[in-house]
Amino acid sequence: MPGVVVESEPCMIRAVTDSNDRPARPGRPDTQETSELHALRKRQPELADAIDMHIELLAVQRRVRARIPSPSFDLDANIMRRQRDEARPLLRFEQIPLEPTDLRLVLRQTAEILRRFDALEETEYQGMQTLDRDAGLVALVGEWYREKAERPFAVSPGSGSRSGQPTVDNGQRNHVLTLALRPFLSRCAEVLQPRTELAIWSHSHCPLCGGEPELAVIMPTAERHLICGRCALQWKFDPLSCPYCQNDDRSAISSFATSDGQYRVYACNVCKRYLKAYDGRHASRPVMPMVDSVATLPLDAAAMQRGYVG
Repeated sequence: MPGVVVESEPCMIRAVTDSNDRPARPGRPDTQETSELHALRKRQPELADAIDMHIELLAVQRRVRARIPSPSFDLDANIMRRQRDEARPLLRFEQIPLEPTDLRLVLRQTAEILRRFDALEETEYQGMQTLDRDAGLVALVGEWYREKAERPFAVSPGSGSRSGQPTVDNGQRNHVLTLALRPFLSRCAEVLQPRTELAIWSHSHCPLCGGEPELAVIMPTAERHLICGRCALQWKFDPLSCPYCQNDDRSAISSFATSDGQYRVYACNVCKRYLKAYDGRHASRPVMPMVDSVATLPLDAAAMQRGYVG
């Protein structure tokens, strides 16, 4: 990655069987994301371990995703308006097209990959293996999902929503569950993304699953779209307001960027949190959350060195 420079700047769902949903076959060609990760490995060999880990995670998610039924939304402007007014995400846990056998598979394989790359401690890994054998796995995952999707959201006047203190990070278990649920949640997000009703959502949490933004993309129109860290759904949000504390004082927002301008970090001097962004205004490809999250690891380090947290 180029060097970092610093700049200061003031519903309902039902599963529908899809005849094309068949288990992935060995030897399929790389996806664009995997190809981009291989190219990134050549450009930034210092990120080789992180890149190799994410290539394996993508392969697991791809295999499971191929077996997930295509969900269908019963959604109209009135439903979306009601959800927006209540700041309530659309997707309930019971509506996720979740197959317990696939859930156990992706959970086990995700934990194994993270452990092999030293991204999961041995004690946590053993705990995940026990969890994998637990008959109450689906119930536990449901509790984890509802913590964000169904918690009360206090709405303030104007854009965005305020949920008080930032959600407590549950650490490594939270990370494993986020990755394991991604194939199921992203399948739902894929269906919702083209819906025009999504344009009226004005809050900083995800309209589908209630997750926090993990990345952002600056569109060719200069609009900023947030990208959910759980389901990868994108939605429009104010270009400079902090999505975590709703600070809209531009003098209290700092910006860190790569020297080529491809990536940027918006850092809030009120809550001390930051959000990475992919600048799509002159990009040769669309944003790819898993690829761009790895490519911007040096930006994470730069932000943390300045006292911000993700």
